[in-house]
Amino acid sequence: MNKPKHHVENPQPRQARRADLAPATGYAIVVDGRFKTEFVDENAAMKAAAELLAKYPMLKIEIYDASSKSRALVQ
Repeated sequence: MNKPKHHVENPQPRQARRADLAPATGYAIVVDGRFKTEFVDENAAMKAAAELLAKYPMLKIEIYDASSKSRALVQ
């Protein structure tokens, strides 16, 4: 029995992010030296980082500020 084939006419291009490139704007969570999730405001980034740190306390989590190109350790 043959399986039906799915055909997509116009596939959407993937927006793959590289974990070694810093974002140009906003804030990002840095987990063990790798850029992960990007955020528009600092409060959302801090909240997500605190939740992640509560779940996995062994990780080194930082918040990266793209405008000043600085990192702040989350404790």
